[in-house]
Amino acid sequence: MLKFSSTLIGLLAAAALASSGLAFAAEPAMTKDGVLVDHKGMTLYTFDKDTSAGKSVCNDACATNWPPLTATAADKASGDWTIIKRDDGASQWVYKGKPLYFFKNDKAAGDKTGEGKGDVWHTVKP
Repeated sequence: MLKFSSTLIGLLAAAALASSGLAFAAEPAMTKDGVLVDHKGMTLYTFDKDTSAGKSVCNDACATNWPPLTATAADKASGDWTIIKRDDGASQWVYKGKPLYFFKNDKAAGDKTGEGKGDVWHTVKP
């Protein structure tokens, strides 16, 4: 009986840890050095021309230079994080109403070369 109880407690503890890990994975980004970055450390940006709440206007050539932070079908919105459908049909993560993007010229984790580009691109400061 004791062995069964120990096994059951172990399984319950593992399930609790796994479920807490899933909750963390729901957020596609984290804060590092005062800005939002993805889980690889790449800086995320917002675009001032995205004026409608949760609508991306960065498409075609713009999206080539500023790739969106895409969401998968399995991703779920939570809290400040929502997901929108882009004009190209892809799903994109949105933080506090602003769609999120990478900058193609950021080559390494921590690069912020897109900050202030055209006075319309900005790193995200949570």
